[in-house]
Amino acid sequence: MSATTLKRESARERILDLAEAAVLQKGFGATSIEELIAGAGISKSGFFYHFPDKGALAKALLQRSMERDRDLLGEVFTRADELADDPLHGFLVGLKMLAEQMAGMAEVHPGCMVASICYQEQLFDREIVAMNQAAVIAWRQYFRARLDAIATRYPPRIAADLDALADMLSVVIDGGITMSKATRDPALLSQQVTLYRAFIRAIFLGT
Repeated sequence: MSATTLKRESARERILDLAEAAVLQKGFGATSIEELIAGAGISKSGFFYHFPDKGALAKALLQRSMERDRDLLGEVFTRADELADDPLHGFLVGLKMLAEQMAGMAEVHPGCMVASICYQEQLFDREIVAMNQAAVIAWRQYFRARLDAIATRYPPRIAADLDALADMLSVVIDGGITMSKATRDPALLSQQVTLYRAFIRAIFLGT
């Protein structure tokens, strides 16, 4: 890879980093191309080389956020599966590992890109709105598959819609992020995931 290519990729990542921080702090509508150009130390033509417009920037931000979340959760639950053959115990181990990661955060979680785009959906085209929806549904399907495997071995002690139970983890994480930011309490997010873990135990084990 040439030095020029590396420089371009570095500039693109700087723009994305600055845009992500700004969008999570004040929303996409309040984030200007001019402030990103100034922050990244590039020319306007340099910005448009990477992102033809704000829509392209939003798409890149969402794609990067989805990939990061997939890598993070995929790593956590893949590792949990390696530590436990039983599907329920593996899920519980994964949730514990996730809660521990969140407990290790020194500062409040900066926010969720999916939620940020959802809150200002009117600013985006159909492709980005559809991508956002697909990201949420993908997590439902991912966790629903795990819950199906658990329910096969451990019939639920409490009646529960498994799609809703799968969605609940996303709700707990996104809601925990919101509560954590509102209260300035970094520990709150980990606490909420731990409570979800206890709820899963109660549903499938009755304890």
